[in-house]
Amino acid sequence: MTTWKINTLDRDITQGDNENIITTIHWTASDVDADGNTGSSYGSVSVTLEGAAIAYADVTEADAIGWAKDSLGDEQVTSIETNIANQIEALANPTTASGVPF
Repeated sequence: MTTWKINTLDRDITQGDNENIITTIHWTASDVDADGNTGSSYGSVSVTLEGAAIAYADVTEADAIGWAKDSLGDEQVTSIETNIANQIEALANPTTASGVPF
């Protein structure tokens, strides 16, 4: 199962009459299989959260992950998670190799 983490949040200290408005969410998504093969993706997404009913100091990682996924959209989230699974599959079942026979 893909794990989503938030690396950092960019924010406008003041935006009109509002303070500490999150503008960009930087995220990492990753997964690992039972054999230790890993896959990951990093990105950022711009968000518009004017009038958010939650104070910046009270924002949780779960809130930010939800906002990031909402901004990305279901199709893009699925694409990211599929790409991570494909990375793991390629490591678990390589189709190429390099080296020398001596």
